[in-house]
Amino acid sequence: MDKQKGTRRGRPKGKPNTTSSMNRKGYNSSSHYRINPTAEKSEQVLAIKFVQWDVPPLESLCNSKVYLLRVKLNRGECMSREEKNWLCEAVNSNTYFRTAVPLQGYRFDFFDVLKKYLVNQYGQWTEYYAPDRTSLRAYLYGRINQIVEIPKY
Repeated sequence: MDKQKGTRRGRPKGKPNTTSSMNRKGYNSSSHYRINPTAEKSEQVLAIKFVQWDVPPLESLCNSKVYLLRVKLNRGECMSREEKNWLCEAVNSNTYFRTAVPLQGYRFDFFDVLKKYLVNQYGQWTEYYAPDRTSLRAYLYGRINQIVEIPKY
């Protein structure tokens, strides 16, 4: 301790400890603020491999529900109520990502169609991602005091 100021030497007071992996440009623990450097504006990515081991090719997942939904959205089509409810449940019940659905080592991102909501339930505020309020209400159970939409930008 520095006797004159009462602070630790070395790093300024209030600056958090960071690991070497956190020093990369654009790092943020929240997937809400991620940047995908491999995808150009004109190119629409279906899924990104997020594991280090070998996985089957992406084409082998072409009959899965998440793959078909991502293809449908990339074509510009609208989702049905059942698809919105399924997407809300799939995004909020997985433990890997906040705005994506994992499937066999691939990450299917739906950030472009999801909205961020704060929900007040039983005196506690919780953050959820959903296509709309109706699908979020269908996913949640119990008394909902308030739902607030948080703008993306």
